[in-house]
Amino acid sequence: MTLLPSGRPRLQDKVAIITGAGSSGPGLGTGKASSILFAREGARVLLVDRNPQAAEETLAAIHEEGGEGSIIAADVTSAADCEAVMEAAVQRYGGLHILFNNFGITGPGTPTEVEESVWDNVLDVNLKSMMLTTKYAVPRMIDSGGGSIINMSSIAGVRAGSGMASIPYSASKSGVIGMSETMAVHLGRDNVRVNVIAPGHIYTPMVAGAMPDRTRELRRKAGPLGIEGNGWDIAYAALFLASDESRWVSGVVLPVDAGLLAATPLAVYQNIREDD
Repeated sequence: MTLLPSGRPRLQDKVAIITGAGSSGPGLGTGKASSILFAREGARVLLVDRNPQAAEETLAAIHEEGGEGSIIAADVTSAADCEAVMEAAVQRYGGLHILFNNFGITGPGTPTEVEESVWDNVLDVNLKSMMLTTKYAVPRMIDSGGGSIINMSSIAGVRAGSGMASIPYSASKSGVIGMSETMAVHLGRDNVRVNVIAPGHIYTPMVAGAMPDRTRELRRKAGPLGIEGNGWDIAYAALFLASDESRWVSGVVLPVDAGLLAATPLAVYQNIREDD
């Protein structure tokens, strides 16, 4: 457990909600890593997942370390479910201070090939859900004295982020940024901060199943740091934004991407062709 200079864990006495807290496959995703880390730092964590069984491994890891948490099943595209989640946090733990909108999906499609049903589903899950969770979280946060909302975007929300065309995904993640910046402005006087994390080419269960080794290696080489990111890298960024250490930070987009957004293709060309 990491302690502040005062001797207190970084999220002591905080109540946190994390969506997509389960695991979509073997390994450690961003929701699972963040849930474990938040609990390790003293938060009481409500684990939200469409499939509650997927979050049981996360909860077991929290309990194994002596942390406090529980699971709730919810469809975050449903207003009723989102309101129920926020109310559950207050009923179980007495308040709400942190909302990490981590859950998201991808969907293929070039501008001429994208299917309307895929577009609608991805925008609902990745963007509408964050509007709904925020709508019902904010009144509870205000009652708790304020809070921190962290919304998951992607480098694909800033520029074309991968070799596979995914117009719905890119549009949704760009929307997350614009929505979050506006939320930060309108919620500031309520002492509610809103920030965005934009992960780069991290390796998690969401991508592991369909990624050839060659592609994985190219993703690693493309980042100026030359090292592969994982769920913990996102979790530690979220921890900073959730904690009082970032009390004067709101409306920012934090890339966690090994420096990728700072580079042009030519700048990293030599790194990518190494050992080819």
